[in-house]
Amino acid sequence: MKSSWKKLAQHAQQVVSLSDLFHQQPDRFTQFSLQAGPLLLDYSKNNITAETIEHLLELAIESELPAWRKRLFEGDQINTTEQRAVQHTALRAAPPNKMGAEINAQLLKMEQLCRALHTGDWCGYHGDAIKDVVVIGIGGSYLGSQLVCDALQNSRVTDIKIHFVANVDAHCLQQTLAQLTPASCLFVVISKSFNTQETLLNANTALHWLQQAGCPPSDVAKHFIAITSNAPKAMQFGMHEDNIFSMWDWVGGRYSVWSCVGLPIAIQIGMSGFREFLAGAASMDEHFNTAPLEQNMPVLMALVGLWNNNFLNYQQLAVLPYDQRLQHLPTYLQQLDMESNGKQVNRAGETISYATGPILFGEVGTNGQHAFHQLLHQGNHIVPCDFIAFAQPAHNFTQHHEALLANMLAQSQALMVGRNQQQTMKLLLEQGKTEQQAQQLAPHMVFSGNRPSNTIIADRLDAHTLGALLAAYEHKVFVQGVVWDINSFDQMGVELGKTLSQPLLTCLLQSDTDRSLDSSTSGLLAELNKRRKN
Repeated sequence: MKSSWKKLAQHAQQVVSLSDLFHQQPDRFTQFSLQAGPLLLDYSKNNITAETIEHLLELAIESELPAWRKRLFEGDQINTTEQRAVQHTALRAAPPNKMGAEINAQLLKMEQLCRALHTGDWCGYHGDAIKDVVVIGIGGSYLGSQLVCDALQNSRVTDIKIHFVANVDAHCLQQTLAQLTPASCLFVVISKSFNTQETLLNANTALHWLQQAGCPPSDVAKHFIAITSNAPKAMQFGMHEDNIFSMWDWVGGRYSVWSCVGLPIAIQIGMSGFREFLAGAASMDEHFNTAPLEQNMPVLMALVGLWNNNFLNYQQLAVLPYDQRLQHLPTYLQQLDMESNGKQVNRAGETISYATGPILFGEVGTNGQHAFHQLLHQGNHIVPCDFIAFAQPAHNFTQHHEALLANMLAQSQALMVGRNQQQTMKLLLEQGKTEQQAQQLAPHMVFSGNRPSNTIIADRLDAHTLGALLAAYEHKVFVQGVVWDINSFDQMGVELGKTLSQPLLTCLLQSDTDRSLDSSTSGLLAELNKRRKN
């Protein structure tokens, strides 16, 4: 065990409550907040002192974080289990790195496609201009684009509507297709291998829908684009070679929004907007790569999160964006964080005894307040929170935005300070309750407080700011993976269920039962087959 880890474990025994910390140091905000590009991070509402940060920085150095950061930006094969480089930062690098020519060629191709769609030059089989784009993917092949398209609705430069289909449940595809006219619909199929079961099933159903509407085989290519590393398989499906965009082995799915996977974003907000999105991420890359560790936003986000997770045993994280446009951010970060760092062995393949990635969940601000915030405030689980808000909305309903910001500030303050028995009794008596009534009610209305949170604010939600925000979380996840000594860039955990589904699919197709199965799976399979016939 690292010596700094032992120091932190000992230090955690002397942790001080948040109320006491703010009483002892009224200027905590000044010491424990940081500006990086458009983002301000306030991490003062955590059970930390200057000594805590000092020990955490020692841990980062002992974990060789600077060397790992250097390897990341140099494109080394730090994905050791798959022997792959990790170069998603190259997609937004300025000036371009050694991959620049290949990346720029794809950006130019994206620009040409966007221009053809925006001008109406790209037409379907009836000669109609494209009015709807349906993105078919799953996981990293759609989560990032869906998040950004939704977040940047106010920056759209076209009337073309973007739709997303991921779930293999046909209710999703059916509801989407019901809104569309085949002759003016373009499908963007995103799959690195072009073998993803859910994506190909949805794509083939879309193709059948298009053909049933009268699209001749010779015109299928007018309605399908592929983003993949398997061009031959896409062409076999019916894609034209010119309509196939590249994916690379050195970009994992959950880091691919910066690549051609971001094509739907470029269609919606234009290539200049997409480049601004890349530039925002590049600015955070520069900050992460050059700022001293003690003044480095992703590093501090990671280390404070690690402190909460491993030393205070707060092993969840709630992400609470106080902006409806970021409704998909918690889901996006679930994949980024939990798929990257939900690991049980270190890089050497040895089982580890300490906690790794937190259980991450969340919801847009005031909606969550009327749902799971009860547990955040009074539950037995202490859940650190990330609050995210913007000073300037993209609407003119000032009263709404002021109420939104007030709620955000109140939630983080309430989690920190709580309300004790004495304060609660006083409140109830002032409300006209009798002493007996107050005594009965008070235990139910006490808030323990001392529940940590970060708050991230920016002026406004635009492409540059969103790029910086997503990159900050990417680097946070990377830093934590380095300290935990795990490979954050594979996702072996998704494979077993996919493998086991294949023989079970055969059983469902043949209405058969595999006698080698356990009794539960066998029984459920038999029941499903029986009930499907009724």
